[in-house]
This record gives sequence, C-alpha cells and structure tokens, in this order.
Amino acid sequence: MFYLLYTWFHSEIRFFNLFRYITFRTALASLTALLMSMLLGPWVIRKMKEFQVGQYIREEGPKRHQAKAGTPTMGGVLIMLCIVVPTLLWANLSNEFVWLVLAVSLGFSAIGYYDDLEKVRRRKNLGLRARAKFLTQILVSFTFGIALILFAARGFYSTDLTVPFFKRFHPALVLPQFLASPWTWPVAYLPFLGFVVLVLVGSSNAVNLTDGLDGLAIGCVVITASALTVLAYVAGHAVLAGYLEVEHQPRVGELTVFCGAMVGSSLGFLWYNAYPAEMFMGDVGSLALGGAIAAVAVAIKQELLLPFVGGIFVVEALSVILQVGSYKLRKKRIFKMSPLHHHFELTGWTESKIIARFWIVALIFALFALTTLKLR
Repeated sequence: MFYLLYTWFHSEIRFFNLFRYITFRTALASLTALLMSMLLGPWVIRKMKEFQVGQYIREEGPKRHQAKAGTPTMGGVLIMLCIVVPTLLWANLSNEFVWLVLAVSLGFSAIGYYDDLEKVRRRKNLGLRARAKFLTQILVSFTFGIALILFAARGFYSTDLTVPFFKRFHPALVLPQFLASPWTWPVAYLPFLGFVVLVLVGSSNAVNLTDGLDGLAIGCVVITASALTVLAYVAGHAVLAGYLEVEHQPRVGELTVFCGAMVGSSLGFLWYNAYPAEMFMGDVGSLALGGAIAAVAVAIKQELLLPFVGGIFVVEALSVILQVGSYKLRKKRIFKMSPLHHHFELTGWTESKIIARFWIVALIFALFALTTLKLR
C-alpha cells in the first residue's frame, strides 16, 4: 500500500523515492511485523486463555511435556496476521507473486486452523483425519501449480528446474509430446504439478513435525526465511542474478518483502515461544509457515535448494519416514522416538540444549545454501 506513495508523490516529495527500493520496504516490513507481534502477543495469550484454547499433549511422548498441557496454542494466528498485514502495507500489490504466495500461506493456515479447532473441541491431540489433511494440502498446492503454469504462459515464469551447482542444466518438467494438442495440454504439465505438490506438502508437514519443542520450529523458520530473503532479492535483481548466474526473474523480487515480514513475525513470536513457552503456534502456524517457505522457493526457482535452506526440517521429516519404514519392514525402531528431537530428549539432552544445537545446525545448512550461489 505504501508503495503507492512512491508512484503518486515521488516527483513532488523526494522522500517517497525511498519506497521504490525493495531493500527499504523489506526492512520496514520486518520491523512492522516484529513490532506487531511483540505488541499483540500478550493480548493473544490472554484471549487464548479466556477461550480455553490450550495445548493437549500426547501421552506417548516424553513425560516432562505433560507439564505443558494447557499452554495457549493457535499462536499461528498471530504469526499469519503479522505476515499478511506488513506485506500488504509494504509490498507492491500489483505484483501477482505477492498475492499468490499470500493465498497459499492463508490456504495452509486455514487447514491448520480447522485442525487445531478440532483438537480443542475434542480435548485431545487429534484433529483432522490424516487423509482429509493431505487432500486439502494437495488441493492448495495443485492450485498454486496451476497458477504458476498460467504465469509461465504469460512469459514471467519458467517450469524448468534450476539445479544447484550447475549453471546450464535446466531439466524441463513438462512432457513436450503432449503439448501439440489442446486436448492433451494438461497432461504435459502433470510432472510439474506433481513436483510442486510434493514440495509444498512435504515442506508444510516437515515444519509441523519439527514443532515439538519450545522455540525449535520458529527459530529454524527465522533462519530459513532469512536465507530465502537473500535468495529472493538475488533472483529479482538483474545485476546480482547476472553476476551469480542465477535465473533472473524481475517479478519475484517483490517476494523479498514477504520474506522480510516472515522473519520479523517469527522473531516476534519467538519472544513468547522461547523456552519455557508462553504460547504455541499450533498447526495454524506450522502448516502455514512450511507452505509459505516452499511457495517462495518454488516461485524464485530455488526449489531444489530448499532441502539445504531448511535442512533441519528435512532431517526431522526423514527421521519419521525412516522410523515408520523400519518398524513396518523390520519391526525394529531406528530411534528411541521420532521426530529426531524426541530421540535426543530420551537420550538425556535437555530441551534447551536440543533447541540451541538444532538452531546451529539450521544456520549451517542455510549458510551452505547461500554459498551454492557462487559454487556453480
């Protein structure tokens, strides 16, 4: 919204020329999100307590977690509010990618919101059925993929993959033999749509699985979103993209503002979610943040870099997959408990030590991801 001040008054009032720069608006979006989150946090906690929106802890987990039962949850509503409002204030609202990523984030947030409501209503740690949750996540992701295909048809997006470490290797995710006829045209893009669904659904659930200790997931989101802020800015900047030989996409640069708002909102929420947590984000936050992270990565053509940018989320998800697969095939467990952070809890690590060490590993992953910009 404030970007309009530049378009209207930049010739009369030179100060408004500042609003032209993405870096300036990103910084202000981050600060706005941070201040909103810090100021609204106590009010949200108080309201959640009034409405008795408390967390229910599963019995099979570490016993020390039972003391957290009743802690206000669904703090993801605050996170999303503090992402959406600053983005609307500081981003260029004529940019299609801004609206698309916002829509995807709110779509995943709505799924998580309903899931959390079901848990509160049933007074158990059981919300939406797994099938219903996956189907709705697939629907949101599929719609996102369709929108990107339409953007590609208009010439400001590419459905080809950008592969880390390789400058000129861009495999196409379309079946060209089906492009000749309008009747088979939808079939041609099925590989791309399948890939988009896999990335978004996988990322969303990976963040959800990581959200098991106070501040663990949101701290990793801060690191991941910070790396995406850099990547989005590089992808949208002609000079930097040319120097680093990254695919230049002028319109995705505006997602830097969205990523900045995500960093600020997550930092503000961390203030109340840090150990011992005063508020949990719930699925309304974790599913939305995971979906938002993946949507940005796909939009800026860094989807294959996402496993490095959000390395901790991938490790946590893999620990669950390996644990379930091992038990079904061999009737043996690899870890004491999954996700991985619970395994370390049961080996004797304190919660605060696990959180700090996972943050360090997340930072290492993110820094490595940024180095790949030059290692091509």
